[in-house]
Amino acid sequence: MTPFSYARANDAAEALQLGRDAAAAYLGGGTNLVDLMRETVARPDRLVDVSGLPADIAETEDGGLLIGAAVRNTALAEHHAVRTRYPMLSRAIVAGASAQIRNMATVGGNLLQRTRCTYFYDTDGSRCNKRAPGSGCDAREGFNRIHAILGASDACVATHPSDMCVALAALDATVHLEGSGGARRLPFADLHRLPGDRPDIDTVLEPGELVTAVELPPLRLAATSTYRKVRDRASYAFALISVAAALELDGDRIADVRIAFGGVAHKPWRATRAEEALRGGPATDQAVHAAAALEFADARPLRDNAFKPALAARTLAAVLGGLARGEAA
Repeated sequence: MTPFSYARANDAAEALQLGRDAAAAYLGGGTNLVDLMRETVARPDRLVDVSGLPADIAETEDGGLLIGAAVRNTALAEHHAVRTRYPMLSRAIVAGASAQIRNMATVGGNLLQRTRCTYFYDTDGSRCNKRAPGSGCDAREGFNRIHAILGASDACVATHPSDMCVALAALDATVHLEGSGGARRLPFADLHRLPGDRPDIDTVLEPGELVTAVELPPLRLAATSTYRKVRDRASYAFALISVAAALELDGDRIADVRIAFGGVAHKPWRATRAEEALRGGPATDQAVHAAAALEFADARPLRDNAFKPALAARTLAAVLGGLARGEAA
């Protein structure tokens, strides 16, 4: 067993003080970090418990929502404003884990969870640049059915595991941070990194920096939104493909649309090419498939996941078609 110390922070300032050591790790619900420690992938010297920090969901002045990082996933998914104004977020959370895990997991922890790539967890027999930089990537020639087809690199083809984060990407959320340099806000789309030659670095957070809240903007079209997850088994498997989408129609034309994919990249993938192609056009399956082809034009499938672009296109067409008919709002 790797020894570590434990301290519980009463507020963000104390958490930053306790977490200033590079070998410290912030502990929310522990649903991912404890697994990483059990498998010796993560070996922090100190755990700083931030689960007791404010866990409020509050209205913002402009009509959005400010969600504390310590809010439990269950509380967020069940919140009336989330279910009615941002249904894709509520559905993404419910699709992500069992009720027991949702009751423990926090918003901040969900943002920072690490890949579930089998090779990342196999500390005894597999090469993994994310776990041990410079060692190689056995996933590229191994079993790579769940791995990335967009934004990957020769160093890493892992995917981001979070369902919640796919919805937050589509919703243009903002992340509130506290660090040694003070408070800052970061567009959610800029939080997670693509792997490049440093796949061991998942986010742009500074050492010791703490996620304190996530802010959702007031988006009228978000009320007509949903989340769909395609997986190998129904019981909370990680996504082969997932789609978070919001749609606003003007007659039979698409006035506005928001799309993000999960299961395709090292980070939640905001589908800006597809959105641009669809805005102002018809809400038809043909148009959606053409837009998806543009989004996945640069895809680099691996041996076991060449099905993903076509599956993503079909899933997106089904999701947007349902929203256009009012079936999934």
